[in-house]
Amino acid sequence: MSTVDARGVSKVFGSFTAVDAADLRVDPGDVVGLLGANGAGKTVLIKMVLGLLAPTSGGVRLFGEPPGIEQRRRIGYVPQNLGLYTDLTLTENLEFRARVFDTEFVPTATSADGQLVGHLPLGLQRRGAFQAALQHRPDLLVLDEPTSGVSPLARSELWDLIRSQADEGTAVLVSTHYMDEAVQTDRLVVMSSGRVVACGTAEAVIGNRQTLVVEADRWADVFAALDRAGLRPLLAGRTIRVRQDHDPGAQRVRETLAESGITAGLRSERATLEEVMVELSV
Repeated sequence: MSTVDARGVSKVFGSFTAVDAADLRVDPGDVVGLLGANGAGKTVLIKMVLGLLAPTSGGVRLFGEPPGIEQRRRIGYVPQNLGLYTDLTLTENLEFRARVFDTEFVPTATSADGQLVGHLPLGLQRRGAFQAALQHRPDLLVLDEPTSGVSPLARSELWDLIRSQADEGTAVLVSTHYMDEAVQTDRLVVMSSGRVVACGTAEAVIGNRQTLVVEADRWADVFAALDRAGLRPLLAGRTIRVRQDHDPGAQRVRETLAESGITAGLRSERATLEEVMVELSV
């Protein structure tokens, strides 16, 4: 039985469709990454999974049942605002959360003892939010951009924690806009304009998409010429990358550069996940 099973869920606010007929499945031990640009519908979909918003159409099952109080008691949730009371200390937040979930509170010494959460660095706040979400040993961990704004080292530590929870059988649903985090998931669900536009492993989402790599001493001139031609170049160091999703190949790039008197080396490479995300979000 899937931990999360959302089928054809939509959410409409007036004339605006925030989520449009989306499917989402998360199984025990899975780490499923929810990707998409700001406004793609990720948070609204998460809130429908949690039962915080009722779908306009479609349905959600948590642990085989419609979302309700008993189902939500089995969830650990870290929202974008972290869900901590900023006018309490971290220990007070943890003790309060333990009482809400009727679980044992085990105090631990931290470098944040005695300080209000609102005065703590963001990295410590996020670690505290994770601790609060995990202390009742949830069967489903839902994380809405949990590492936004923290250092690369802190992000790595939090992802080690996410993976350790999955290894113990916890189902994990996590939204992120970091591509290096996305590749650490077991499966991806990519959203654009409220719709699911791709799903599967990172390798499957990339598929056989190719990128044309352009190398030249006059890299700034290359970028400007390709941009003027509407080829949407991307800059990686001093290398220019041009997606080949709608382009006939290298010929148009060569012709564009020749018109500007530029000689460059061209080769084809497999697209990166970031480039595919740009394509899917257009």
